[in-house]
Amino acid sequence: MRTRRSFHPLLALLALLAILAVLTLGLLPACETLNHHLIHPVDVPAGVITWSEDVETGAAPRGEGPFPAVLVHAEGGKTAQEMKGVIWDLAQRGYVAAAADYKRRIDGTFRRNMFAWRSEADVTASLGLIRARPSVDKDRIATLGFSQGGIFALLIAAHAPETVKAVVSYYPVADFEEWLSAERPNPVRRLVYRIIRSFFRRESGARDEEEFRRMLKAASPLPNAEKIKAPVLLVHGEMDTTASPDESRRLAARFRELGRDVELLIVPGAAHVFNFKQTEQARRAWDATIRFLENHIGPSPPKNP
Repeated sequence: MRTRRSFHPLLALLALLAILAVLTLGLLPACETLNHHLIHPVDVPAGVITWSEDVETGAAPRGEGPFPAVLVHAEGGKTAQEMKGVIWDLAQRGYVAAAADYKRRIDGTFRRNMFAWRSEADVTASLGLIRARPSVDKDRIATLGFSQGGIFALLIAAHAPETVKAVVSYYPVADFEEWLSAERPNPVRRLVYRIIRSFFRRESGARDEEEFRRMLKAASPLPNAEKIKAPVLLVHGEMDTTASPDESRRLAARFRELGRDVELLIVPGAAHVFNFKQTEQARRAWDATIRFLENHIGPSPPKNP
């Protein structure tokens, strides 16, 4: 007799995203080497202090602040440690920056696992950690992420609309159901995505197809766009074959339809995770990111109206 599983949309959302991280990584070109310091500091810049804890790695300007803050999420399969160059870069520009690392204590040991977020409280736990730092201006917090992390950045903003004041999302998937079922001319890729969908379905524990579709919807930024109040910058590579730039175009169109503040940057010649392997394209996107953050959360103290 099969045990009936209760449906919790939020926990299903987090589980599916974690599964996506592992699977999407496998779709990238084999033996691809990423350089997370490609355009970011290799060493801690002068005037920057750092810290490392069980669930986050952080950096901040020296001084009492308050400083604006950016919560950073890595691409699928990567850890907070690999975001050091990114957060050091942000810290030298006047931001408190922390990279979330969703390890969990399992059988007495902290380790990564496919179900990276294991409880509802984990959704905004990283926001709570960065808000707790004395040097952080709690009214000027942004989320920033790459690929899987870009989805996290959007969904955290949806779950904490009063806290997150700006979002930068690099090459996210907008809607999992459409992404998984899209027509693909390459028969191998069609087979791969069918396998991914079947794996999602099995791991989700959904009782039927209808419940599974609800889970996919809960896990997708596009259906949750209405909950996101913060200004959003979407960055996507023109040549991305893992998540087509149409994913970000659709998200941008939805935000505009809702009357939200959204910017869309399609980077010519850029592939997936281009900012860790294509220098020119990476600099263009990062310059746009810094301008966006400066416009919406600092680093200078906000001006009185």
